[in-house]
Amino acid sequence: MLPIKGELSWGKSSHLQTLKHVLIKVSSSEGHTGIAEAPVRPGIYGETIKSIEAIIALELGPRLLNLDLADEDAIYDTLHRVPNNHTAKGALDIALSEIRAKSQGKTLFEAQRGPQERLRVSFILGISNLDNMLAEAKTIFAQGVRVFKIKIGRDAKHDRRVIEALSTEFAPEVILYADANEGLSLNNAARELEQLAKLGIAYIEEPLPVELIRARAELRAAKIMPIIADDSCFSLRDLHRELELNTFDILNIKTARTGFTESAKMLVLAQEAGKGVMLGSQASSSLGSLHCAIFASKEGVSHPSELSFPLKLNADTLDGKLSFDQGYLDVNSLSKLKLKTLAEIDKVQNYFKEAQL
Repeated sequence: MLPIKGELSWGKSSHLQTLKHVLIKVSSSEGHTGIAEAPVRPGIYGETIKSIEAIIALELGPRLLNLDLADEDAIYDTLHRVPNNHTAKGALDIALSEIRAKSQGKTLFEAQRGPQERLRVSFILGISNLDNMLAEAKTIFAQGVRVFKIKIGRDAKHDRRVIEALSTEFAPEVILYADANEGLSLNNAARELEQLAKLGIAYIEEPLPVELIRARAELRAAKIMPIIADDSCFSLRDLHRELELNTFDILNIKTARTGFTESAKMLVLAQEAGKGVMLGSQASSSLGSLHCAIFASKEGVSHPSELSFPLKLNADTLDGKLSFDQGYLDVNSLSKLKLKTLAEIDKVQNYFKEAQL
């Protein structure tokens, strides 16, 4: 387990105090190895350490054996014949992408990086008391981040006080946006968005429950502020539905749950529909954040991406750190970052539970 500085609270009652992830290690018959992390989020995807280990050992692993590494379509189809299990499949896909890169004489960074040289980054401010949230924002600002995603939805008055304090402290140097995690009331959502817009909130993520599809489409059509799709777009299949009903303006892609292959399909689809795109964090360690940042360098990623979560950790998994300057991450700096040895990682409070294929 890897403790978080403080904790991360969101939605009506969710909170996170430690990271409990599974390290997925895949080896090919040629002797190449790929490694990725699968975040354990029982309250979001229903995945636990045991379920990730079991689905790989009993279903996904056996199905992948003897497939041609170069046949990306066959691998994708095979993984997605098993529904759900998002982060297990996402990590397997990234690990296989690394093996594929190595078989071509490249690093994962070389094989997957896009044309963007600098990435604007954001940081997730969880729900807490005003003093704690402002203190954390000051610390993160000093470490080079200039965009804050503020978790809201439990107490509207408190949310407004936090936003006003952050605006007073940092404006005009920062961008503020909000994530309601489906927590706003159907009756008051439009009014809440109007008030948030007046406070300077740039856009909002998932203001209403996902199942209220028509209401979400109507809220987006009101054009009070741009709406980000996250919980409503766990998968490519979800994205097709949301585009059909035009429920959002910006897509939040999370490589932790859709790997590189499905994420690339979602990126293309969103671009074709004229939607903005950002990359999101699943409270990833530096390893997951590195993978996310590599993908975020691709053409079409147009909004700040959540690449700074490792700033919330006391210890980490890479031999080196992601660093930020005046709100940006230098893409070329990612090529220097490497995973610590498994022995070194094992010393970091048993952070990873390892599942091998």
